[in-house]
Amino acid sequence: MIAGLALEKQAEKVIILNVKKLSSVSDYLLICSAQSDRQVQAIANAIIVGLKNEGERSFGAEGLTEGHWALLDFNDVVAHVFLEPVRVFYDLEGLWAEAPFVEVKDKAKAKTASRPARKSKE
Repeated sequence: MIAGLALEKQAEKVIILNVKKLSSVSDYLLICSAQSDRQVQAIANAIIVGLKNEGERSFGAEGLTEGHWALLDFNDVVAHVFLEPVRVFYDLEGLWAEAPFVEVKDKAKAKTASRPARKSKE
């Protein structure tokens, strides 16, 4: 549901990492990109409102004001909405490289998100 809400606001490169066996904090991480700080805020707010309408509340939200990286904690799922350069810099996909991931397809655009190539540490 979170991925669908993000895609409705034109989120890009949406992936879901299964971290159940790697973390005691959460079961899944949703990671997606946005093209502007306003879009980061719009995606994050759409997720919060959409889940609230379903009776789910976040345990915390960070970064909504700045709009570079929003973190939304729904206990079993933590959603990260990044500006693309910030996503590349923090490289959560690389940090959680052992986690199986699910590519989320935007049915409207028939696009597929994929795990970005890891940047060289040289």
